[in-house]
Amino acid sequence: MGRMRENPRYNVISMRISDAERETLELIMDTTKKSVSDIMREAMELVKARTCGSEMNKAA
Repeated sequence: MGRMRENPRYNVISMRISDAERETLELIMDTTKKSVSDIMREAMELVKARTCGSEMNKAA
């Protein structure tokens, strides 16, 4: 049986990418030594920060 996780992840998302995008992703993976999942989570946080940051600037 697997170990108990503090923040289990049950949701799976898949997407289609081009050969060029796959090569870019593999380059990022090799350079950062991160998994695809970790890279996509980081990318999502960057988009979230940029999007939410611009929304906060509009409100001010």
